[in-house]
Amino acid sequence: MGFLSARDEEAVVKEFSRIAGPVTLTVFASGLGPESNAQTVALIKEVAALDDRISVAVLNPHIEREEAATYGVDVTPAVVVEGARDYGIRFFGIPAGYEFSNLIDSVVSVSSGEAGLGEDTTAALRGLTEDVVIKVFSTPT
Repeated sequence: MGFLSARDEEAVVKEFSRIAGPVTLTVFASGLGPESNAQTVALIKEVAALDDRISVAVLNPHIEREEAATYGVDVTPAVVVEGARDYGIRFFGIPAGYEFSNLIDSVVSVSSGEAGLGEDTTAALRGLTEDVVIKVFSTPT
């Protein structure tokens, strides 16, 4: 049994109709970690199966240490969402529940390289003089 109901799949396929280019979902997971590692791999494969433009790579950070370091991944499970380039989008923990819609939106966004930001926001961001790391934490409580 999968994670997504038929209704969920239909909604995701509708969102994926907006995909503009190829997307790679790289999952870092380890058999030595929590059960959420296997669940994350299964969920990401299920999502990717809904559109041929999405590919999946599953890496073990204990074996593929260089790749994990390159992506800044030091915990599992982790999902890297990449389009034509790496925009720095990472999901730590299983991207289910509240995070699921953000995962789907991220896939669509990286496929085009467009963030969908307004002109004022884009202008303000151009004014930054150094890199900024933004971390968002989500919990149902």
